[in-house]
Amino acid sequence: MDSGALVASLLFGLVGMGLFLYGKKAGRVVPLAAGVALMAVPYFIPNLVVLVIVCCAITTVPWLLRHA
Repeated sequence: MDSGALVASLLFGLVGMGLFLYGKKAGRVVPLAAGVALMAVPYFIPNLVVLVIVCCAITTVPWLLRHA
């Protein structure tokens, strides 16, 4: 894993932790699941470009489904 992928994993993991804590506190499933996904996905995708695309897509899901 190169340094760019490591930094991206750290940043998306932090965003995931924030979404997880928000989802848990608010009792909302969508941010909770997105947070878990953001914390887990970097372990399985070693390519930086694919990692950023997938994590950005996961990050937008709670915004798109904010009324669910």
